Amino acid sequence: MHIVLDTNVLLTCFSSRSKTHLIWQSLRQGKFNLCVTTEILAEYEEIILKHANPELAEAVLDAILHLPNLRLIIRYFKWNLIVADPDDDKFVDCAIAVGADYLVTEDKHFKVLEKIPFPTVRLLREKEFVEILRQL
Repeated sequence: MHIVLDTNVLLTCFSSRSKTHLIWQSLRQGKFNLCVTTEILAEYEEIILKHANPELAEAVLDAILHLPNLRLIIRYFKWNLIVADPDDDKFVDCAIAVGADYLVTEDKHFKVLEKIPFPTVRLLREKEFVEILRQL
């Protein structure tokens, strides 16, 4: 299963106290492939460093970069589908480029994708993704 995780999801799931910690555990266990671009990795680093102490941020980023199920995707085309927040386009473009099974997000800006017939990007909320992971 190929997944793109929006930064808001990644930020909440690596804490062992989080209700979505199963996402982080499943990622570390190789239950799905995390698809990223260099832009996504840069955003992960920026946001994690803002919200965590430097040691924790470094440990999380190092863990992500050394995952055998990390898929670095090269984005050749920019779809520009998220007009309300163009910075979110990097996640959509990655999902389209890899043919991701899901883009997991809590960001309301992505809802516009539900009205776009092509290209198809299937969205999941954290809670829905956790339910899928529980069944694996």
